[in-house]
Amino acid sequence: CLAGEEIAVFGVNDTVMYENYEVCKIVAVRPERFQKKEVLYYVLKPVYDGSSTIYSPVENQQKIRKVLSAEEIYQLIQIMPDTETEWVENEQLRREKYNGILRRGDHKQLIKLLKTLYAKRKEKLQAGKKFHSMDEKLMKEAEHILHGEFAQALKIEPEEVVPFIAGELKRIQRK
Repeated sequence: CLAGEEIAVFGVNDTVMYENYEVCKIVAVRPERFQKKEVLYYVLKPVYDGSSTIYSPVENQQKIRKVLSAEEIYQLIQIMPDTETEWVENEQLRREKYNGILRRGDHKQLIKLLKTLYAKRKEKLQAGKKFHSMDEKLMKEAEHILHGEFAQALKIEPEEVVPFIAGELKRIQRK
C-alpha cells in the first residue's frame, strides 16, 4: 500500500455502482500516476458499456457503493404501487429537483421520479401534446440507473427489467 493511502474496501471482480449512475466491474486495484502524484485507483469497466474505463481513487470511496441485492430490489418493487407522484410545474425548478434526485441515486426517489414522468408522458400523449425533451432525457437517465442496477442484481438484461417489474406488480396485486 502506498504511504498515506486507504485500504481498498472493494476488490477485483466486485460489481459496484459508480457515482450512483453506472454499474461497473472492478478489473484492477493499482497505483496510477495521472498527475505528479502516484495514487491507488480502482480500475472500473462499465458492465453495459465495455468501451470505457473509469479510474476512481481508492481514497475517494464515497463515489462507489455495492449494487443492491435481489432482496432489496423486491422490497423496492413492493412499494411501487403506493409511491405518490410529484410533478413540478416550473420547468427550471423541475430540472433542478429531478437532476438532484439523479445525482443522489436514492432508489425510492428514483422510483417516484420515474412514476411521475411516466404518468406525465401518458397524460401529454393522450392530450395530443408532446412530452418535453428535457423530461424525456431525465426519464432515460433514471431508467439507465435503475434498470442497470436491477438487471445486475436480478441477473437479467436491462431490457428485461420493465417486464420483470410488471410481472411482479401483477403478482403483488393478486395477493
